[in-house]
Amino acid sequence: MEYIYYLANASLTLRVVEYLHGAAWLSVRFMTVIHQIDGWVVKVKLDRELDTDADKDFRSFLNELGISYEPDIRVRMALWGLETGQSPVDVMRRYQVAVVSHGSPERGEIEEFRRQFVQGLGYCPETLA
Repeated sequence: MEYIYYLANASLTLRVVEYLHGAAWLSVRFMTVIHQIDGWVVKVKLDRELDTDADKDFRSFLNELGISYEPDIRVRMALWGLETGQSPVDVMRRYQVAVVSHGSPERGEIEEFRRQFVQGLGYCPETLA
């Protein structure tokens, strides 16, 4: 079972990571985070199907933070590449996307990406707040 959502900023993306760390019952296989100019694409893939109530609960949480997302072909191919074992660097080169994190949900990778991006710009865009 997988969920793909579009979130407005880094803080919301970090809330998803925190939720997943506190919800061991979800049995996360991996989480992928891709930064785009106007927001964040987050894919969460689970090891197993959720029952109807658990699925509704998780979707409700994600809907509070963002919107369900159908990625364009470039992002879809990047997500597929990561899932099939291609390295994030190869995926970034091939599909011209910014892969922030792939694998176990990690707060540190997102925070480091945000720090380096803001440092390079000299200001903090809204999507990195």
